[in-house]
Amino acid sequence: MEEIIKSIILGIVQGLAEFLPVSSSGHIELFKAIFQVDFGKDNLLFTSLIHGATVLSTIIVFRKDILEIIKDLLKFELNDNTKFSIYILVSMLPVLIVGLFFKDFVESFFNGNLLLVGMMLLFTGFLLLLTKYVKSKEKELSYGSAFLIGISQAIAVLPGISRSGATISTG
Repeated sequence: MEEIIKSIILGIVQGLAEFLPVSSSGHIELFKAIFQVDFGKDNLLFTSLIHGATVLSTIIVFRKDILEIIKDLLKFELNDNTKFSIYILVSMLPVLIVGLFFKDFVESFFNGNLLLVGMMLLFTGFLLLLTKYVKSKEKELSYGSAFLIGISQAIAVLPGISRSGATISTG
């Protein structure tokens, strides 16, 4: 019963941290260390499941926008939503490569390495601080910039680096 309660609390931590430019995975790793939660070999599976639940909630929240994009895609013409979808696919390529070829390497970071998590949380803070001082140039989104954002999201698989924070600072 105690593990179920801890799992529910971890899910709440994930849900609250996911929509902020802080690392939900980093906070989960900290929580697991503080409350001595260990799922053994199912550690990454549990983390993936709660991330999946967050994705599902995001789909529900943005369902109208998603349906509009799908509707425009089914027109089979190059419109703004089709271009947007292509940019999303391009930005997913680096994460796909990391997931396919570096899965075991990435899994090794989800083992309670608090020093790594702390350093990556500080790195995320530094990236977000840079957005205050580096001047952004308004420009059209390109395939190259979509790929660059994808690279920052691929790096953000490390616990402690925020995907939204990396995307915001790269963008």
